[in-house]
Amino acid sequence: MEKPSLGLLLHDASRLVRKRFEARSGEFGLTSAQWRMLLLVCKTEGGAAQSRFADLLDIEPISVSRQLDRLEAQGWVTRAHDPKDRRIRRVLPTDKAQAAFAHVKSHADAVYAEALEGLSPSARQALTDDLGVIIQNLTKAEELGRKDPK
Repeated sequence: MEKPSLGLLLHDASRLVRKRFEARSGEFGLTSAQWRMLLLVCKTEGGAAQSRFADLLDIEPISVSRQLDRLEAQGWVTRAHDPKDRRIRRVLPTDKAQAAFAHVKSHADAVYAEALEGLSPSARQALTDDLGVIIQNLTKAEELGRKDPK
């Protein structure tokens, strides 16, 4: 039997981590995509422009807007005009989001521990380092505009 490709392994690992995280944090009623957005909002000191999240998450601005609409309707974020430029809407976490942040982080840590079970500390570090190299390589290739390394 042929070994699975790197792409398939990365996709499956990512999908299973998301699925497990959603199962553990289902009490909040948010998808993993919404949690990623909320995580960025909570980590952004003083809030950030709505457009910045499209760049950070590598998704279309309209998708960010719709996701933020849902998060705002559920009381997770607020949007306010930037005091220096009223055309810009800054996204801020609510008290509800801040309170849930630590709780949810513990869920994520538990999922990562499950995922890495059986790997030695050095293997865990090597995996993290190697994934970082892959990300750097692909980011560099994208920045250089290379499409095919042939």
